[in-house]
Amino acid sequence: MLESLPLPNIKWICPTAPKRPVAMLGGFACTAWFAVGELSEDGPDDWESLDASAAHIANLLSTEPADVKVGIGGFSMGAAMALYSATCYAAGRYGNGNPYPLNLRAVVGLSGWLPGARSLRNKIERSHEALRRAASLPILQCHGSSDDVVPYNYGEKSVHCLTTAGFRYLSFKPFEGLGHYTIPKEMNDVSSWLSARLGLDGYRS
Repeated sequence: MLESLPLPNIKWICPTAPKRPVAMLGGFACTAWFAVGELSEDGPDDWESLDASAAHIANLLSTEPADVKVGIGGFSMGAAMALYSATCYAAGRYGNGNPYPLNLRAVVGLSGWLPGARSLRNKIERSHEALRRAASLPILQCHGSSDDVVPYNYGEKSVHCLTTAGFRYLSFKPFEGLGHYTIPKEMNDVSSWLSARLGLDGYRS
């Protein structure tokens, strides 16, 4: 589906998450970037796996040439990782204090949510540099209004948390009446947004 988009200057890298038991699925082992007990504002965040996965994804992209515009995107849990990576980039570090190695130019989240939303504002407001990076990072978030896997209000709350923390370059695209698997409907919007934000014509991206 990605290769069918009219974006010839993009190189797509699609990693697969490692297998781990997921409590929300009754402990069933499946590919997952981090452990999810429940989608709840009061639920614990799996910081160790979140930081390890953000580091793994960043390391995959850190060897790209300096003139390449690097972006991260994902669907569902992948979207959660993309949005969490955005907060790591803005803060300039992972939760464990290691420096974040990428200069992110775009982030796309489809049918996802933001892990660690409760502590995001404190994470970003610690420095002017973090606020500057947050304010300049383009983010596109799309969500179906009838999503019964990741409820639509989680997408809205994620946007609110990101905006409150200082992310100013954020676009939220709702898809009325659509459920969790909205990717085919979203692709045209994603393609147009990436082309406009990254200026792909004539550039390596």
